[in-house]
Amino acid sequence: MTEYSIYQVDAFATEIFKGNPAAVMPLDDWLDAAIMQQIALENNLSETAFFVPVPGHEADFHLRWFTPAAEVDLCGHATLAAAHVVINEGDWPGDKVIFSTEKAGILRVCRQRNGMLQLDFPAREGREIPLTDEVSTALLARPDRLLLARDHMAVFTTEAEVAALEPDMARLARLNEVGVIVTAPADDPDIDFVSRFFAPFHGIPEDPVTGSAHCTLIPYWAERLGKTCLSARQISVRAGDLTCGYLADKARVTIAGHAVTYLKGRIFL
Repeated sequence: MTEYSIYQVDAFATEIFKGNPAAVMPLDDWLDAAIMQQIALENNLSETAFFVPVPGHEADFHLRWFTPAAEVDLCGHATLAAAHVVINEGDWPGDKVIFSTEKAGILRVCRQRNGMLQLDFPAREGREIPLTDEVSTALLARPDRLLLARDHMAVFTTEAEVAALEPDMARLARLNEVGVIVTAPADDPDIDFVSRFFAPFHGIPEDPVTGSAHCTLIPYWAERLGKTCLSARQISVRAGDLTCGYLADKARVTIAGHAVTYLKGRIFL
């Protein structure tokens, strides 16, 4: 039997029980993918992040993410959580962590002076597609516009409409095999836009705070509002605030937030 360290971190939050919880497991070497999938299912959080060191590589660690149902191509809050563990729970010498990934390329995370961690992620600009009855039936509401990148993104007129949504999860799971973003302008004058994210296909009816969704949200709102620095709020029950930037010439976005450790433990395999 082998012991492994495990952490649970609330990402995009300044206090526990807020933001989006992620499990993080530092490894010396990869476990079998089936074992990592079982660990993610046992954790029963929206994502569990695993990483291993890659000496001599451009990156410091190679990073992978698993939902309770499947491995995913990109996850923001679990990347934030993983960087938080590297920087704050060990003897890491600096304020920057570089992760390599299977499908999302190189991801950089930097600690800011205010204690936030800033993610440097690829932008995923959505293209507008026709709004169908299938979408309205799944959302149980009709948005103004529909875009598609990795995720579908439905744009509504008001924050109240987004907050009131109670989608048909079975239909939503058939609509997109990753997730569906819903968004609208924020009521709060200090916030530019709000969103929610549903991923029932992966066993996550609603994700509390979704960094990867902002890879699509940020380019859309930057263009619509004519600004490249934005404040965002994901209005799930737990809620979370994100400070966002759009680097259009590099097709990148920055997503910053705080993180706090909730749990440290050991698992036995």
